[in-house]
Amino acid sequence: MKLRKLCSGLLAVAVSVSVLLPASNQAQAAGAYETGVYRNLFVEIGKTQAQVDAKLQAAWDKLFYGNDNNERLYYPVGNDMAYIKDVANGDVRSEGMSYGMMICVQMDKQKEFDNLWRWSKRYMQHQSGALKGFFAWQCNFNGGIMDSTPASDGDEYFAMALLFASKRWGDNSTGIDYNKEAQIILDAMLHQSDDGQGYNMFNKNANQVVFCPTAGNYDFTDPSYHLPAFYELWALWDDSDNALWSKIAATSRDFFKKTTHPTTGLSPDYAEFSGAPKEVSWSSGHGDFRYDAWRTASNIAVDYAWFGKDSWATTFADRLQNFFYGQGIKTYASNYTLSGSKLNNDHSPGLVAMNAVASLATNTSRSKEFVEELWNTAIPSGQYRYYDGMLYFLGMLHVSGNFKMWGVQSAPQVTLGDANDDGKVDALDFAAIKMYLLNSSTSINLKNADMNEDGAVDALDFATLKKVLLNN
Repeated sequence: MKLRKLCSGLLAVAVSVSVLLPASNQAQAAGAYETGVYRNLFVEIGKTQAQVDAKLQAAWDKLFYGNDNNERLYYPVGNDMAYIKDVANGDVRSEGMSYGMMICVQMDKQKEFDNLWRWSKRYMQHQSGALKGFFAWQCNFNGGIMDSTPASDGDEYFAMALLFASKRWGDNSTGIDYNKEAQIILDAMLHQSDDGQGYNMFNKNANQVVFCPTAGNYDFTDPSYHLPAFYELWALWDDSDNALWSKIAATSRDFFKKTTHPTTGLSPDYAEFSGAPKEVSWSSGHGDFRYDAWRTASNIAVDYAWFGKDSWATTFADRLQNFFYGQGIKTYASNYTLSGSKLNNDHSPGLVAMNAVASLATNTSRSKEFVEELWNTAIPSGQYRYYDGMLYFLGMLHVSGNFKMWGVQSAPQVTLGDANDDGKVDALDFAAIKMYLLNSSTSINLKNADMNEDGAVDALDFATLKKVLLNN
């Protein structure tokens, strides 16, 4: 009888709380790292799995093996190398090479992955000196270095793609020790300057990724280079510095809150470590939302989708999508001031893709419209297909649930109702869920507490647990 009164009282509190709280639009109660489940947003809006698979195959066929002049970005060199071509600028970039490798490992294309890596290692990776282990960001089609400076995002994607390759295919199956190559890059990122030469890729004082590990570029950052989802995995898989990678991941999450605009959600291309917009002398306008900044939304949403450590990501995704929706979901521009003044009239597929990935952090009817827009967007072609094409493909993989953490163990056992994780389902779990509903920062096992498994912990789960307890 005592338990019945407790349950009834707590249920009344929970119902009253649920009336006061806004309707939940959170995408999930726990991340894919814990659950092993990757949302397929295309299926959520009514597409079939066969349709989704066909979309991804079409992107692969065109961007990797399509028409030489108008479609493809992947160009073989001899029998065992290849590069990703920036068509408009007539060069090869570390960004594109590492993105191409990531696409290949997610699509299970080991031959193409290896070809891109061999070209990157031979022509782009510095083997000695102050940049040892890092990659020149720009080369010509023959492999000649046009600019030896590393671009941090390229190196980050190289390391992550190699680790996924190691986990998915195993090392040395084709003569490449993927893990060894990744560890060389990770070590350089944090220890390049240990011998008194050069700069690290992560500023030691700020614990943030730098714009470039070179003089004059070590004391500021690029918000789109912050990849906390990757850092969390490096905290597990790096041969050393595991605790530091966890700290860097947490720092990036805090940084996102400072660098994104409180109304529009827009971030600048470049920023101070404080999050404030950063202008540079050699190129104008990077304190605004321009082409680099497109990727920040994806980085925030993917981190939430994988690890679920900061529900602020949902606030951010709603804020950003509300801004772009107000600009016209089919016509919004690609460049803005942070406060939302339009700087051009282009409507770019790459930005459409990144805004759709933001939907991984939310679950509103409006977010579904952004997913539908990506579905209806044609595969980029023509002169400017490089950047748009790479972001389009990465976006398609994320939104379809096909961008995965290879090597992560399957999800732990779920015990529905055991909210406090003590191995029992009892009134203490009922009280724990109550406290969570009153204050969502209360720590509980969200997967166990989600009694109806709808992706949110709310009064319905509270009522379901009451029934379980009353029926013993």
